[in-house]
Amino acid sequence: MFWFLLIAMVVVVAAVTLVVVGGGDGGGLRDSEPDRLLDPLPEDRPVARADVDAVRLPVTVRGYRMTDVDDVLDRLSAELAERDARIAELEAALAGAHASAMGGPGLIQDGPPVLGPEAEPAPGPGEQESANGPEAPGKRPEGEEPS
Repeated sequence: MFWFLLIAMVVVVAAVTLVVVGGGDGGGLRDSEPDRLLDPLPEDRPVARADVDAVRLPVTVRGYRMTDVDDVLDRLSAELAERDARIAELEAALAGAHASAMGGPGLIQDGPPVLGPEAEPAPGPGEQESANGPEAPGKRPEGEEPS
């Protein structure tokens, strides 16, 4: 029984050796292709949430491939920096538009003029000015009879 197991083991080792080394017509084992990022982030448009969700980083013996992780992180950081700059630009434009709507210095207001304590109001519709100044509504000058 010992000799039978020894001969069977020698035959198996010889067969495996021939396959690996290429002693047959197969030419040996093919080199394995290294894992690469199959679905990288798009280069022709901004990155969307679905793109980030779809990223699957290839795994190696000691974890993820550092170059692929670095590429993805560099791309995402560039996108975030670009979006932060755009948001800051839009917030500044919104603040400028809000300031101009509130009547910033040197700008024309759309509302009625603001009067100081020494300024007199302009006569409104239906009010007449007399020689003594504007009439108060409902008051007539002295000596005048209603018609």
